[in-house]
Amino acid sequence: MNPNSLSDFLDFVTETAYLAGRLTLGYFQSGLQPDYKSDDSPVTVADRQAEQLIRSRIEQRYPTHAIIGEEFGQGENSSASHRWIIDPIDGTKSFIRGVPLYAVLIGLEIEGQVEVGAAYFPALDEMLAAASGLGCWCNGRRAHVSTVPALKQGILTCTTTKTFAQHGRQEAWERLLKACYFQTGWNDAYGYMLVATGRAEVMLDPVMAVWDCGPFPPIFREAGGYFGDWLGNPTIYANEGLATTQTLLPEVLRLIQ
Repeated sequence: MNPNSLSDFLDFVTETAYLAGRLTLGYFQSGLQPDYKSDDSPVTVADRQAEQLIRSRIEQRYPTHAIIGEEFGQGENSSASHRWIIDPIDGTKSFIRGVPLYAVLIGLEIEGQVEVGAAYFPALDEMLAAASGLGCWCNGRRAHVSTVPALKQGILTCTTTKTFAQHGRQEAWERLLKACYFQTGWNDAYGYMLVATGRAEVMLDPVMAVWDCGPFPPIFREAGGYFGDWLGNPTIYANEGLATTQTLLPEVLRLIQ
């Protein structure tokens, strides 16, 4: 993909994620009460309004493009070459508790590969965005993964340790945990931000929807890292997620497989 052809998309996705994020701040730490979906995950009026804002901007600017989002599902034009992948609030549990680690996630898939993405953390005002061939940027500065040479010096992070046992991955988690220097949590998309910007070395989820990771492929390619499944395949469609550096990837894969 010619980077020049992606520049306008990168500007658009960054601006759109920012505007949706600022909308969510109007509800943040306001005592907003969630509803609960069939899978017991929370959803709020802020989630719905933010996704509506994002969809509206895409539909006005790119009316022939497809859209899939967490709250409103797959839209029209499902066979289009360009598809936008939206999570209006990744980390709604954090959001409703007033924890500032939630994010607006938007990715653009072109001919089956995500080429452009943005992850905006409104309560922190941190924007992580990338497009193929154009670099990965965090608040205007070039972002790159860590240069830590071994897991024994690395920081491991996850959203919650509870899900590893629930999905038959407890032993893999414990092997990785023992190999790392330090472990932290309550991160959702922010854990991936930490890895992409060199502040942590490994982030993983044993279960992950496509909208939870839409922008990550170009972010990690351009930051010099890896995002994909637990087998080493770069993908957003494995229902699981792993991010790390290229240096540590072989060691991580050996431990979790």
